[in-house]
Amino acid sequence: MEIYKDKSKSFEERAHDLVSRMTLMERCEQLKFGAPAIERLSVEAYNWWNEGLHGVARAGVATMFPQAIGLAASFDDELLKTVAEVISIECRAKYNEYSKRGDRDIYKGLTLWSPNINIFRDPRWGRGHETYGEDPYLTSRLGCAFVKGIQGDGKYHRAAACAKHFAVHSGPEALRHEFDAVANPKDMEETYLPAFEALVKEAKVEGVMGAYNRTNGEPCCGSEYLHKKLIEWGFDGYFVSDCWAIKDFHENHHVTATAEESVALALKNGCDVNCGSTYLLVYKAYRDGLITEEEITAAAEHLMATRMRLGMFDETEYDSLNYTDVETREHLDVSLEAARNACVLLSNNGILPLDPSKINTLGVIGPNAQSQRALMGNYHGTASRYVTILEGIQDAFDGRVLFSEGCHLFRNKVEGLGLPGDRIAEAVIVAEHSDAVILCVGLDETLEGEQGDASNTDASGDKISLQLPEPQRLLVKKVLEVGKPTVIVVVSGSSLNVEVEPDALLQVFYPGSEGGKAVAEVLFGKTSPSGKLPVTFYKDVHKLPDFTDYSMRYRTYRNERSEDDNVLFPFGYGLSYGDVRVSSASAEISGGSVKAEVTLSNSGRATKDVLQVYFKSDSKDAVRNHALCAFKKVCLGEGETKTVSLDIPLSALTVVSEEGVRYLDGSAKTVLYFGTSQPDAQSEALTGKKCVSVELPPLPAEC
Repeated sequence: MEIYKDKSKSFEERAHDLVSRMTLMERCEQLKFGAPAIERLSVEAYNWWNEGLHGVARAGVATMFPQAIGLAASFDDELLKTVAEVISIECRAKYNEYSKRGDRDIYKGLTLWSPNINIFRDPRWGRGHETYGEDPYLTSRLGCAFVKGIQGDGKYHRAAACAKHFAVHSGPEALRHEFDAVANPKDMEETYLPAFEALVKEAKVEGVMGAYNRTNGEPCCGSEYLHKKLIEWGFDGYFVSDCWAIKDFHENHHVTATAEESVALALKNGCDVNCGSTYLLVYKAYRDGLITEEEITAAAEHLMATRMRLGMFDETEYDSLNYTDVETREHLDVSLEAARNACVLLSNNGILPLDPSKINTLGVIGPNAQSQRALMGNYHGTASRYVTILEGIQDAFDGRVLFSEGCHLFRNKVEGLGLPGDRIAEAVIVAEHSDAVILCVGLDETLEGEQGDASNTDASGDKISLQLPEPQRLLVKKVLEVGKPTVIVVVSGSSLNVEVEPDALLQVFYPGSEGGKAVAEVLFGKTSPSGKLPVTFYKDVHKLPDFTDYSMRYRTYRNERSEDDNVLFPFGYGLSYGDVRVSSASAEISGGSVKAEVTLSNSGRATKDVLQVYFKSDSKDAVRNHALCAFKKVCLGEGETKTVSLDIPLSALTVVSEEGVRYLDGSAKTVLYFGTSQPDAQSEALTGKKCVSVELPPLPAEC
């Protein structure tokens, strides 16, 4: 009986039987990311490498959503799940179509190497816009929602998600192949590991990818410590190396002497599949006595079990998905809604929303106004249509729209034969002839991104400063000198300081293919902005700890010092066109959670807003300030009052000792803060609102 064909058996039993029928060489070959077919066993060729960070990437047309950091700005886990469902539907549809035609190329499989749940601890990190921000709780909630949306809740996964990069990975990009990220036990348990633990335990993520760097001396793709963590959490999926990370063991980290030794270190510590070429030497490592047949077999069984869970050997409920399910109107509507929710209004003197009846001519200026690349972020797919910010404004406004690029994104001139500043005069002319100006500045993936992908080779994709590129700084200065009402729209994946105070400042991150329409809706008031910053925006990079210092001391909103006076806009901050306030809150401990009732009232325009709950403990092991422990996106009509119920697990109120032990401190005072921002003085000053506080009774000793 061929057990691997028997649907009544578990996926693990079927995988065990299937692998037992392979020769040792066949098992070795299945550990490559481009695994060959085994025709006699009906095993098709399969390429494990696919990307789905904010849409199916690098394999033709697909719905393009806002970059992950923009999705995080929504503070909406239900939206993240919906986005991920769309991504996995399109992934499966494309896989079905490609497979029918024998196309099993890279980026065409069902194993999506997303989400990136690293902590965006430092605004210089170029890949930070791939993440869900600086907070481990927010990251865990959004990450779990994304995984559940990707994988679905049926017998088979619709697609397989992958939590990366495990662990303690957030730059510098230039050093990632040789760097040792040193983190103490408290920071590991309090910051760097919680999201990974949540995705494994709660969301049952199918894959985990190791990082390039070492963590506390061990290369992450061959770490005994990290491997034991996955076993402790009950992980039963597949582990993949980052691409060509295993060769770093001997070439850059120098923890092994040969490629065969690197194979052995990785395989013995749970790395099932190698994105790269080092596992071409698996059989040689076996012949050299460095690894055993049992270790090779175990890795192959993990991989086959994943393919079984994806239904690659069976008929599934997803087989009918086809190319008509890709980039549908319904999917584009989800992208548009996500882009609306990604917009964060940072300042507004009353100019927004714009009143079209009072504007005859609107000037749109800046290098990101008509840039498709500014919509994308990295690890992006290809949209069949892009709505730039300029086009969105032109479609939404009936009056005259004047446009000037103003300057190059980072070079000192637009035309090769021109003089420096060759578009400045045009920008000034446009501003002078306009009743109001929309100034679109910022970055794109060529200036912040992954080492080797970004164009700023001097920093390998990381940011050297938080200032705009010099040509844009000059453009901003000259346009504001004209004196017309001006809204600055910042397109970037991370913290920037525009160093001026315009009439309004709108952060839109990389808003996806529908981004221009969403931005226009916000500018003209069709949509009220509701995004919140998932990262702190700082004034000066030189006041931050050293980039290579992975200690969380004085990092992020949880531990920063107010006396440093370096915060431009706080984590969790964002304005709207409404006026939502928490008017009352109550909370009591019941069982393993805190039951809270929160009443919010809106005295302004209809809007969405984010109810945020933070806890502060006077325990000696608590974070310096306070920490997010719950959030909920709430929709309120004009003049509406709504009561929201929250169930906050006691595990969200734990503290972590210096030894890395997480616990509830029953001897400490614990206060919950309910509001639409942090309970810090700067957020209160910026919003004009105070959080409502509730002191909890003593916490139980266990959760």
